[in-house]
Amino acid sequence: MRAKFKKHRLEFKRPSGTSRGVLTTKDSWFLIIEENGKTGLGECSLIEGLSPDNHLEIESLLQTICAALESKTKLPELTQWPAVQMGLESALLGIQNNNQWELFPSEFTRSEAHIPINGLVWMGKPDYMKTQINSLLDRGFDCIKLKIGALDFKQELEVLHYLRKQYDSTTISIRVDANGAFAAEDALDKLQQLERFAIHSIEQPIGVNQWEEMADLCKRSPVPIALDEELISRTDNDERKRMLELIQPQFIILKPSLLGGFKASKEWISHADSLGIDWWVTSALESNVGLNAIAQWTYSLNAKGPQGLGTGSLFTNNIQSPLVITKACLSIDNSISWDLI
Repeated sequence: MRAKFKKHRLEFKRPSGTSRGVLTTKDSWFLIIEENGKTGLGECSLIEGLSPDNHLEIESLLQTICAALESKTKLPELTQWPAVQMGLESALLGIQNNNQWELFPSEFTRSEAHIPINGLVWMGKPDYMKTQINSLLDRGFDCIKLKIGALDFKQELEVLHYLRKQYDSTTISIRVDANGAFAAEDALDKLQQLERFAIHSIEQPIGVNQWEEMADLCKRSPVPIALDEELISRTDNDERKRMLELIQPQFIILKPSLLGGFKASKEWISHADSLGIDWWVTSALESNVGLNAIAQWTYSLNAKGPQGLGTGSLFTNNIQSPLVITKACLSIDNSISWDLI
């Protein structure tokens, strides 16, 4: 077996704002494994300030992993390295399936089915957010997700009013993502102000590790709550279940690159299903390599409703792929070839 890795810095088409700051670039590392004429490819995608993986030490770790794979010795412990776990799991699936691009064969990979997705509106001045909304509506999206929490809250309500004035909740579903930006003491007041816009759900209204406060919000909020960042770095299965049992959110958001790959994400799904908690899958700014793996896995789950898999068009230097978005759905056009990596 031969193994190597390659860094790729993705560049955003325009600065993209969240409550944690503005993103202009994002780094990924591709892990490439070759064995008996087979090739496996996985993406280790890091978001600085959010991914648990240590940005400064990842290349040293990848060198250790490559050496272990080639010598067939024990791999290092990767519990605290979810992005690396995701990349390694994907690469090994490529070897197993004898196809670096088809990890979960299905109607989706055969271009016979598609995945409904939500359209994403990044933070910015109200006029810019409205422009994004209009573009998504023109492209046929009927589920729109808006990043909130960085602007003046009244301005964000104005943007939501602009959208709801044009389309009611039977026509357009609205999701919002606060990325933990609300203070616990005034979060309920803000959620009550959001109620009039018939919001489908809000992701992570307050910061992580406030379980009692989040549990209270989930009981009292007129807007259903989805846990997102709260799931990151929870590696103990018993702790995961305890947290969900206490907080009782309406939804959880699954981001395999931040949770430790597909196996870890399936464990979250198992806990959620046992408690009657719904879920959907979201990419986390991967290139088309990671997005392809996540989309194939998502389809294999028979996931319900629009998924958060529309981030592939954000970058100027993404990897050319057969992933296409048409009429608010992600699909694979096998007449389009992949770039070599």
